[in-house]
Amino acid sequence: MTPTYTAAPGRHRQLFVPAPAGAVPPAPSAAQDPPIYRDLIRVWAERGRTLPGRHDPEWVRLVAPLVRPGQFSGPGGPTG
Repeated sequence: MTPTYTAAPGRHRQLFVPAPAGAVPPAPSAAQDPPIYRDLIRVWAERGRTLPGRHDPEWVRLVAPLVRPGQFSGPGGPTG
């Protein structure tokens, strides 16, 4: 860090400004899952269970917001 100084009447404060960061190192290549995990995912898929990192239509349905009849009015407001 580079020290910098600010001057206020009768006071001196030392501020530290971080040095610029270098380039971000590339992410390590994705390693394959160990065989035990591959087998577990295969068994779960065969049984129709949810798999990590895969689309789950049932979860999407469960977390979708509920809209109750009459909660929102149509164009032009409620009739009646």
